[in-house]
Amino acid sequence: MTVGTVGPETALTTVLGGPSAQKLAEALGIFTAGELLDHLPRRWVEYGRLSTLSELREDEHVSFVARVRSTSKRRMQRRRGFLTEVVVEDDAEGTLQMAFFQGHQAHRELTAGTLATFHGKVGSYRGRLTLNNPKYAVLTPVAEDIGAAEEQAAVAGLYASLREGPTPLYPANAQITSWQIESAVETVLRVAELSAWPDPVPAEVLLSEGAPSLAEAYELVHRPETMEDTRRGLHGLRLHEAYLLNALIARRRAEAGRGEAVPRAAKFSGLLEAFDEQLIFTPTRGQHAAGQLIAEDLARETPMNRLLQGEVGSGKTLVALRAMLQVVDAGGQAALIAPTEVLAAQHLRSLQGLLGGLVEGDLFTTGTAEAELAGVRLTLLTGSASTAERKQTLLDIASGQAGIVVGTHALLGEQVQFADLGLVVVDEQHRFGVEQRDALRHRDAQVPHMLVMSATPIPRSVAMTVFGDLELTVLEGLPGGRQPIETHVAQMTRGPRVIGRVWERLAEEVAAGRQGYVVCPKITESDRREDPQSGVAVEQDASVEMIGQKLAEHPLIGRLRLGTLHGRMESAEKERVMTAFEGGEIDVLISTTVIEVGVDVPNATFMAVLDADAFGMSTLHQLRGRIGRGAEASVCLLVTRLPDDHPSLERIREVAEHTDGMVLARLDLQRRREGDVLGASQAGARSSLQLLRILRDEDLILRTAEHLRQLTEQDPQWHRHPQLRAAVEAWTAENDDAGDFVTRG
Repeated sequence: MTVGTVGPETALTTVLGGPSAQKLAEALGIFTAGELLDHLPRRWVEYGRLSTLSELREDEHVSFVARVRSTSKRRMQRRRGFLTEVVVEDDAEGTLQMAFFQGHQAHRELTAGTLATFHGKVGSYRGRLTLNNPKYAVLTPVAEDIGAAEEQAAVAGLYASLREGPTPLYPANAQITSWQIESAVETVLRVAELSAWPDPVPAEVLLSEGAPSLAEAYELVHRPETMEDTRRGLHGLRLHEAYLLNALIARRRAEAGRGEAVPRAAKFSGLLEAFDEQLIFTPTRGQHAAGQLIAEDLARETPMNRLLQGEVGSGKTLVALRAMLQVVDAGGQAALIAPTEVLAAQHLRSLQGLLGGLVEGDLFTTGTAEAELAGVRLTLLTGSASTAERKQTLLDIASGQAGIVVGTHALLGEQVQFADLGLVVVDEQHRFGVEQRDALRHRDAQVPHMLVMSATPIPRSVAMTVFGDLELTVLEGLPGGRQPIETHVAQMTRGPRVIGRVWERLAEEVAAGRQGYVVCPKITESDRREDPQSGVAVEQDASVEMIGQKLAEHPLIGRLRLGTLHGRMESAEKERVMTAFEGGEIDVLISTTVIEVGVDVPNATFMAVLDADAFGMSTLHQLRGRIGRGAEASVCLLVTRLPDDHPSLERIREVAEHTDGMVLARLDLQRRREGDVLGASQAGARSSLQLLRILRDEDLILRTAEHLRQLTEQDPQWHRHPQLRAAVEAWTAENDDAGDFVTRG
């Protein structure tokens, strides 16, 4: 093949030949030259240095360089033949034993002092890590009578003869080895003129960031002369990834801003003004600032796309209601979409409570969840509504009589037709995908304004990447009068007195006239959960059914008024239970996480989360946010059966230690990495970020966003940057939805 004719889209079959290309395709899903160079080394071995054997982990496919310490051969006891046992070592005197069944060649080639690259799956035998029948490649044998100093010199000479710099070790698996990948990469580098490959990052950006071009970065990571080369090459590739990420976000934001919206300017002497006048409390500075931004957005002809992020209990509902009233005053309708029926019903009650004197009528006696307001009708639509209720509600929505519509995913159905939808408010955005979020926005020529709310704290860089089409607004501060929440870990391994004290503490709160929650990870004993560490089904989790029965028989709790709540209950029953709890008719509510968001009962001051290790950090923080909403001090007890040395215990202790949701979000992100967090916005999809780490590279992501913003201001359509435009269009053509670069792998 002619040098220079290989581009990033060139098929490997034309570069490597059929067998090698097929192996890469089958083992790693790599088909083109560009995909191969994007398969980066997982580490590099320097001159004279061996791989660190202590870094090996069981069940991983690994490639590493080691020196043979000893080789022996013995007959097997339970089968015919013999076993060659090879002990290898690293420079830190770490050792690893490997076994070769019928290993004639291994016994002959892997003599003491030999340096070799090994590849295989790490297993364990009698509590020690091992490799069975690994693939290997002898780098060079070392004479048996060589001295220690001479050996080190020989090792250094070996690497020098092998390549001019550190040796790359590539991610591999059972089908392909690191050195087979390295050989393929070398072939591509020999025949490709990388400087002719398109580079989407402008030269001035590379200069400003002190980063190499894409061509140079590839050379530095695959053919480094020093370890500094690898660091510089990785910096360049991270910058390229961050820049393309921001370009895709900019494209998404531009597409989201297309279309025309009906301006909904605030009016004097309307519902909004009346609502503000009747408020019995003063909105926080953060609520006022966020409301002002949203009011200005609603008055424009371009559709608003704003993410309102606020800590648990920061008052996002008030901000959203004011926006909805502004739209209703302007003759439009507003839709508030919640992820669950319990939360939707709670939003309905919360809006009614906030509107107070503006509510002209009580709930209809027919049982529908509607109320007549002063000039506006508030309507609830969920999937469990009866046929008659649903028919009437759909008519009210289509006719425009329903000014504010609260609902679940049911609002996304094609049969739901609005007379004049002016604003869509999406609560708890992380439970909705982009496709769901946009379902109501692209039905008509007039695009409604969009306000997305999230009580899950998100670091700015994560919010920017996941919600790149949205303008971010952080709602600062909490309403006055809130008391801090004491949080403690209750370890049941410390003895039966621990759980006994949990129930005593609950009884004390109720005796003082207050209420409490008991949260369980399961509904019934028959439900199963897999332990995230082992993948084994957990059978001991507390369930609403079992805990409800036990507490009913408890000498302290049994005499209290108990209620249960979970997602499998009929909607009418869930509504009845929540109304009773809010009205003080239930002392203790035993529930699943259906109360995680939106439930606001100021008199509830106690929460016990049973088997707290079953929940993630954000869920625990959200659950804790259901208490501490009144003037009384509150306590949250995270109950666990985990022993002191269990790794999940640290996660629970961090929740107990920190009440700042943003601190917890960053700790959680560090632990789980980006795939889980970013994927949560798209039904569990995994992040396709290769090198970028959202927290580690936060500054780089934000700097490249600023570079891209300046470029777009000067050249909105990127006409002077065709390689950037082509890179974004190419990625768009290869993926189902170019709006989710970071969430689709």
